[in-house]
Amino acid sequence: MASTDLSVTGDRDLDRRKPGQGIDPQADRGGEQPAVLAKLLNYEFSDSSLLRRALTHPSAAAKRKAGANDSYERLEFLGDRVLGLIVADMLLRRFPKESEGALARRHTALVRRETLAEVAGDLQISRFLRLAKGEDEAGERNNPAILADACEAVIGALYLDGGLEIARRTVVSALEPYLNSAGKPPQDAKTALQEWAQARGLPLPQYREIDRKGPPHQPIFSIEVSVEGHPPENGEGRSKRISEQSAAQTLLKRLAAGGQDDG
Repeated sequence: MASTDLSVTGDRDLDRRKPGQGIDPQADRGGEQPAVLAKLLNYEFSDSSLLRRALTHPSAAAKRKAGANDSYERLEFLGDRVLGLIVADMLLRRFPKESEGALARRHTALVRRETLAEVAGDLQISRFLRLAKGEDEAGERNNPAILADACEAVIGALYLDGGLEIARRTVVSALEPYLNSAGKPPQDAKTALQEWAQARGLPLPQYREIDRKGPPHQPIFSIEVSVEGHPPENGEGRSKRISEQSAAQTLLKRLAAGGQDDG
């Protein structure tokens, strides 16, 4: 198909090595065979190496002394763009009367890391990830950030191997349960808090990191959010973005209760 002409030939050439060449079987923890995931996706890959690479964390590629292109990073880069296009097209078709702003909020909700991590869970991607031994033992197989990245990489692999329609079929099917087809488009907590402050003529909410705990590879962030004239609130999460959303949501709930709302 035409879309496969956009692939970088170097990506396909990377796996033209002899079986076992450059691979230390003790260096990484491979999950179940990618072919099982392909069956779950209801798609047969012409180039199975694409799916294998989409499931290979950079730590596993490094332990095998393979090139950076042997991990999912390049496919994640592509999959992110393919996902964005497919979701934008899906929303335009589904909500023909909505404004650009409303569509943008829906788009953000569907392509954000948290949603993709949930989709990866639906697709059971963690079962198939290849991780360095240390990363696997540290629980990174279930790290939402890694799952989201791998999800995008799988989308990139589907696009390169089968074209846009194959990728679209998988994305639409996977995101359908997350598509709020009724009522107002979703609004994230940070945006809602910003609009609350602006409606009252207040400066924009301010966020600052107040703590970071846990190991370097798996930190937990604590973020404080404040709005002028109101006591701050805190939030925690595996990323700064998640922590900010959590803090904003907590503050919004308190303001909505009326205890700190100036009307």
